[in-house]
Amino acid sequence: MKKILWLLVILLLLFVGFTYISAYQEDYENTIIENIKNIENTNFSQYDSVSAAVTTRYEGNFIKRTMQGENYREAWSTPITVPVVFLDTLLGGMTIIKEGGGTQTQSLKVESSSGILYSLRGINKDPSSHVPEIAKTLGLSNIIIDGNSGQHPYGAVAAAGLAGEVDVLHTNPRPLFLPKQEKLGDLNEKYGNKLYLLEYETESEVNWTALQNIVEIIETDDLQELKAIRGDKLKIDRNALVRSRLFDLLIGDWDRHTKQWGWALQEQDSVYIAIPIAGDRDSAFFKLGGLIPSIISNKNIAPEVRPFKKKIDHLPGLVYPFDIYFLKNTPESVYVEEAKYIQTHLTNEKIDAALQKWPRVLYDLNGKEIAEKLKQRREDLVDYAISFQKIIEEREFLSSPLKGSEDLNLSPELLRCFECKIVSE
Repeated sequence: MKKILWLLVILLLLFVGFTYISAYQEDYENTIIENIKNIENTNFSQYDSVSAAVTTRYEGNFIKRTMQGENYREAWSTPITVPVVFLDTLLGGMTIIKEGGGTQTQSLKVESSSGILYSLRGINKDPSSHVPEIAKTLGLSNIIIDGNSGQHPYGAVAAAGLAGEVDVLHTNPRPLFLPKQEKLGDLNEKYGNKLYLLEYETESEVNWTALQNIVEIIETDDLQELKAIRGDKLKIDRNALVRSRLFDLLIGDWDRHTKQWGWALQEQDSVYIAIPIAGDRDSAFFKLGGLIPSIISNKNIAPEVRPFKKKIDHLPGLVYPFDIYFLKNTPESVYVEEAKYIQTHLTNEKIDAALQKWPRVLYDLNGKEIAEKLKQRREDLVDYAISFQKIIEEREFLSSPLKGSEDLNLSPELLRCFECKIVSE
């Protein structure tokens, strides 16, 4: 018995020791451009494109990779060719509207000469705001920060290609390099000389989709306010939302909270139909390995953080209040129908073709592995769809506002679900 206890103590000490070794952060660089040593003094107006990598922050030795996972470390430090853009000429000239972004991502909301709103979302992230105080106190901040290596820096780009094959609206993200320039003015130090994804905003007075009779594109809180005014003259396209959410399950995009959705309002015989638009696909194909992340992402600790594997291991963690609010009382047949649509239209050839739109170096790194997982998850999608519907139906209607809607003055019915008033009548 004593030998077993001593063995456990030794293993615990080794685990703690290796954890601290893996948490050590070596010096790193952000936005590394091949063959240019000093980007601050480079005149990028002479360049159409550059070969650039996002960051070397996630590189690590054998211990780090064992303790915190292989993840997508190499993709973050691999250079790809991206266009160099200047805001005064991009899409006819861009006007900066405001700074945006969440707690990890720096972004700029910009407007094109045609009045379409876009977002320039930084590919590099700063997860430091998500580090708990206890991790800071223990000197383990990098354990949390390093979890960002589980996101693929260009996952959103591949996800958009896949979404197009199954008619799921997306924001069409494209990578680019934004050098320091006169148009940025006082924002140069914060936003210049960095890599971004340029994508459509999930709000716009101008229709950027391929759909007809789109009156406006609005965010979820505005949709709720409009619902209070128009009542049963405003409905959501439930089939489209079910398809979008099943597509999320397919690509392993577990981070789908309310503020990441927009809605294209389509006028049909004096009724508005709200068609969902998914934005912010940063968590597509989220890959998390290693001893420490395996513990942290346990379904009993963080049920929503589901690594992208061939099988979904804990579906209840992927059901959001958003799903209950918009999809409760949707028949199982709708889920089965939309799952079969994805299965039929997203063939092996289309999966391979979508991922091969990545630069070859990225496809060789991660494309084949992702494709294999997608194909298996697609085969099981009807089963996932049925289970997803059952979980939603088992959950209670909401008793608190959706994220981002806390300041709205909604009726009790509209607080509980989007069409509760109609259902109750």
